[in-house]
Amino acid sequence: MAKFRQSFLVKHVFGWTARLLALASLLALAARACPAWLSSIPYLPDLAALTPWFIFLSLLALILALMASRWFTALVLIAALALNVYWQYPFYQEGSELNGQADQLMALEHPDRYDDVARVMTLNVYKGQADADQVVKTVSENRVEVLALQEVSKDFVDRLHKAGIDRYLPHEQLSTSSKEYANGLWTAAPMQSPSKDDVGSRSSMMPAASIDFGRGKTNVRFVSVHTTSPQPGSWNAWRRSVSDLGKLRKHEHTRYVLLGDFNATYDHAVFRDMLGERFSDGARQAGHGMSMTWPANRAPLPRLVAIDHVVVDRDIRANRLQTITIDGSDHAALLATVMVE
Repeated sequence: MAKFRQSFLVKHVFGWTARLLALASLLALAARACPAWLSSIPYLPDLAALTPWFIFLSLLALILALMASRWFTALVLIAALALNVYWQYPFYQEGSELNGQADQLMALEHPDRYDDVARVMTLNVYKGQADADQVVKTVSENRVEVLALQEVSKDFVDRLHKAGIDRYLPHEQLSTSSKEYANGLWTAAPMQSPSKDDVGSRSSMMPAASIDFGRGKTNVRFVSVHTTSPQPGSWNAWRRSVSDLGKLRKHEHTRYVLLGDFNATYDHAVFRDMLGERFSDGARQAGHGMSMTWPANRAPLPRLVAIDHVVVDRDIRANRLQTITIDGSDHAALLATVMVE
C-alpha cells in the first residue's frame, strides 16, 4: 500500500503539477514573444515582466516531470528553459568595461563636471513620499552629477532643497501636466537648452537638458522619463507612452541618455522596439545582471521587475549599475556610470 501511494503521488500529483507549471511557463514565454502591437492585451504586460522568474519555475517543473517520468513534458520544459536562458543571458554576459581613465576620474574627491564621465541616478519618489534627506545623502556619497526624479510633489521639492540638494546639484528643471506631481532633472553642470518636455507623450511631461562633456567637445541630452503604468483601463495608454520615446531616435544630431521609470522591462516588445538599433539598455550593456527596482517596499519579498532604466545612445557606455533602497518609495534608486566616447 505504501508503494502504491508513493507511486500515485509521483506519477500523478507530480506529473500534473509539472504540466501545470509547464503551461504557465509557456504562457510567459508567449507573452514575451508577442509583438509590440499585441502587448496591450490585458495583463500580458504583467506576465511578460515576470519572464526571468519563470526560469526557476521551469526548473522546478522539470524536476517534477523527471521524477514522474513525464518525458514529453520534460522535453517541453527543457526547450522553454533554453529559450528563456537565451533571452536573459546577455544581462550576465560581461560587457566592455569603462577604461582606466574613467576609473581615475571617478576616484577624484570631487567630480569634474566637464570630463567624459558622469555618475547618474534615477528614482521614482512615489508621489513625493520618499525620504528627501536620504536622496541627497545618496547623491553626495555616490558623487551623482545628474539626478532624474519622477512623481515629485511640491512638498518633496521643498524638503529636497532643505536637505541640501543645491550643494551638489544646483541646476533644476521641473515639469508637470498635473497639479499634483512632476518629473524633474537636477545637474551639477549648467544646463543647456532646458525643456519642460522633450517627448510630447500622452503620459506625462518629461523634462530634459543638455550637459557639456569632454571640456565642451560634445554634449549629451538627459531626459527624465515617466511612462504610464500598465493596469486595467490603461493598457493601450501604456503601450503608446513607451512607444512615444522612440520618436527621439529621429533626432540624429542629438545624443541622449534617457533615465527614469519606464514602467517596462526588456522583456516587453514595446520597450525593445523603442530602443531600436540606436539606444541600449544600460544594464544589458554592462552585463552584470538585472537591476530589479520594483517593488522596493514589500520586504521580505524581493524586487521582482526591472522597470527603471538608464538608456544610452550610440557612443555612450553605461556600467557599474547599482540599486539602492530609499525609504518611503516603492522603487529602488538606480545609479549608473556613463562615459561618452
